[in-house]
This record gives sequence, structure tokens and C-alpha cells, in this order.
Amino acid sequence: MATGASRTAFAQSIGHLISTGLLERNPGHGHPLRPEFRLTPQGKVAAELASRIQRLSGDANQDLLRRSWTVPVLATLHRPSRFTEIKLRLLTISDRALSQSLQSMEERLWVRRSVDEAARPPKPIYSTIYTGAMISKVTSPVIEMGHTKLSG
Repeated sequence: MATGASRTAFAQSIGHLISTGLLERNPGHGHPLRPEFRLTPQGKVAAELASRIQRLSGDANQDLLRRSWTVPVLATLHRPSRFTEIKLRLLTISDRALSQSLQSMEERLWVRRSVDEAARPPKPIYSTIYTGAMISKVTSPVIEMGHTKLSG
């Protein structure tokens, strides 16, 4: 398979894209054993966003982009935020997943961790930098505008 995914994983991915409204069967086209699919209007918006993100990140960072929480975390970091604020914006993320995601992006210089020493106790503040800031800038308006469309 051209994607490198197993048949089962590919079928699950297609099913997920259909259930979220990003993809639909092309009515009247394709053989029953080889159906054709097309992007919905919402799918076209998502595809354009994905293309912009990929262009911004470059080939060397594709592994980081493929991680589950990289883009959602960056989309929530349109302003400097504490760990708990990020977690509240991403209701289904675990503490461990958020911590690992932030650490991975820190290592690639997509996120900067600073400490607010004036707070008691001192609190880490996360903000996007370089490539992370560019991705955050293109994703946060789309996520905020279409949050209800994309999630339900």
C-alpha cells in the first residue's frame, strides 16, 4: 500500500475521516470493491491547513507532527499558558501525554518553558517559538472558529 499503512489501519483511518465529516464516498463512481472518496467542504479546509502545517515544519520534523498531541497543543498555545490552562483546553489529554508533548516540542525549539518566579509557588509558563509559533498562528484561528464543527 502506498501509504505504508496496513489494510486494517487504512480502513480505520478512512472510516474515521468519514465519521468526522472530512471525507465522503463519491456517489456514482468507483467499483464496489474499489470505491472512490472525495473531500467534503470541511475536508478541503482541513487538507489546506494540513498542507500549510507540513510546509512550515519541514521534512526533518514530520515525526514530531505525526505525534497525536503536537498540533492540538500548538493550537492552544496562541498565548503563553500554564500547564493547567493547556490541559483545560484539551479535555481528553492526560497529564503524561501533555508533559511528553511539551517536552518533545521544547527539545525541537518549538516551545519555550519559562518560570513565573513571582507566583507562589513558581509556575512554568509555556509559549511557542520559531516553527511552533508559526504553526500555532495558522492553527489557532481555525481551531477556535471551527471547534464545534470539528468536534461534533
